[in-house]
Amino acid sequence: MLIDPFGRSIDYLRLSVTDRCDLRCFYCLPKGFKNFEEPEHWLTFDEIERVIRAFGALGTRRVRITGGEPLVRKNLPALAARLQKLPGIDDLSLSTNAVKLARHAEDLHNAGVRRLNISLDSLDAKRFQQITGGKLQKVLDGLMAAKAAGFSPIKINMVVMKGVNEDEVEAMVDFCIEHGFTLRFIETMPMGSTGREAVDHYVDLHTVRKKLEQRFELIPGVMPGGGPARYLQVAGTDLRIGFITPISQHFCETCNRVRLSVDGTLYLCLGQKNKFELRPLLRAGISDTKLAAAIRHAITLKPKRHEFNEKPSQIVRFMSATGG
Repeated sequence: MLIDPFGRSIDYLRLSVTDRCDLRCFYCLPKGFKNFEEPEHWLTFDEIERVIRAFGALGTRRVRITGGEPLVRKNLPALAARLQKLPGIDDLSLSTNAVKLARHAEDLHNAGVRRLNISLDSLDAKRFQQITGGKLQKVLDGLMAAKAAGFSPIKINMVVMKGVNEDEVEAMVDFCIEHGFTLRFIETMPMGSTGREAVDHYVDLHTVRKKLEQRFELIPGVMPGGGPARYLQVAGTDLRIGFITPISQHFCETCNRVRLSVDGTLYLCLGQKNKFELRPLLRAGISDTKLAAAIRHAITLKPKRHEFNEKPSQIVRFMSATGG
C-alpha cells in the first residue's frame, strides 16, 4: 500500500489525459486561453498504462479519467479498455462535461467504464452558455445517452455560485430525482486567476443545505466511491446529494488521492505546489522496480492539507492543467 507521511492510504488516482477542453467555464479557463501542453509532452497510452500498472501493484484500486475534457483525447475508449484490464484496478470512472458523450457513451461502457461524473452548472440554456460558452442540449443529449448505455451511478457536479446559479439548486434536485442521477454540490476554489475571480461568487454549502431542508427531508446517505463528498438522501426518493466543501469544511484528513497530469506530473495536493515529474524518468527508460520506488517517494511529498484560505493566490496553475 501507498501510505503518505500522515498515515493516509493513497488508493485513488485521478488521471488527466489532456489539459484541453471544448468548453470555457469562466471559473476554470479564461476566454482565449491557448497555453496548453504541447502534444509531444503528453504521456502516450503506453506510458499511461505503465504508470497505472505500477500504481495498481502498489495498492491503488480506483482510477478516474479526467482532463481538461477527456473526450477530446482521440481513441479514449481504447485507453479505458486497456486500463480496465490492469491487475488491482477494480474501479474505473470518468469525469466529463458530456459535450461529446452521446457519440462515445456506448464504447466507453463496453470498455469497462461504469461510473460517470458530469459537470452541469445550469439547466437554463442561456445561463449555461454564459457560464461555459457551450450548448446545454449537447450535454443533455450526452446524459441521456449515458443513461441508456447503462452507466451507474451518473453523478451531476454543480459548482454553486452566488449571483450566477444559486437559485437553481432546487431545480437541479428535481432534475436528478426525475432521471435517477446522483447530485453533488461543489464550492468554488481559488485555482489560478480564474478561480480567484470566481471566489467572488463563493457560496458556503451549509447555506445550500439549509435552503434544501426547507423543502425536502434530508436523511443520512452513503455512496460508493473514493471522493470527498458527504452525502444526504432525499427521503422518499433514491436521490443522494453530496456536498463537496474544500473551503468551508475541508476534508484533507481523509484525502486518499493524487493526480497525474497529461504531461506526467504527479500533483500531490490541489492547494499546494508539491509535485513529482514522472515523464523524464519514463522516457529515460526507468525500470519497473525503480518506477515503483519513484512513486513511493512521490507519495512522501504529499502535504498535510491545502491552504486555500490562508494563501488563496498560491496556486497559479489552472484546474485543467492539474486534472479534475
